[in-house]
Amino acid sequence: MRTTYRVLAWILALEVVVQAAAIAWALFGLSAWIEGGGVLDAAAMEAEPQFDGVVGFMVHGLNGQMIVPVVALVLLVVSFFAKLPRGVAYAAALFVMVLLQVLLGIVSHSIPALGMLHGALALAILVTAVLSARLTAAPASTATPAAMA
Repeated sequence: MRTTYRVLAWILALEVVVQAAAIAWALFGLSAWIEGGGVLDAAAMEAEPQFDGVVGFMVHGLNGQMIVPVVALVLLVVSFFAKLPRGVAYAAALFVMVLLQVLLGIVSHSIPALGMLHGALALAILVTAVLSARLTAAPASTATPAAMA
């Protein structure tokens, strides 16, 4: 179970990278499309404009609302069986942060300033997932050379 815990934590960290890459692809594609003469208004949004990177918005939304929360939930369940010191606490913190992240992603469309928290929380999730994965590392030997002799 420790290996499963570690793999899930690394997957969660990788998912944050995928999320950042997807939204960057989408926004740079949108920017290039606008610079090339595309117009983004309510009518264009309803018509679903086609530009290089539009898939990034879909990847970011579906991945963030479906895959990331499932990985975080599975990590939380596995944490109870992995018997790692602080493993449950890290997994629970990650699960709560992911739920808050999804909520911020939804609410930020109405209150754009919350988008800053959405971005900052993504970094916190990344760091916590990496620290969580590292919990499974074998502890360094604390024996002194004199004790080994």
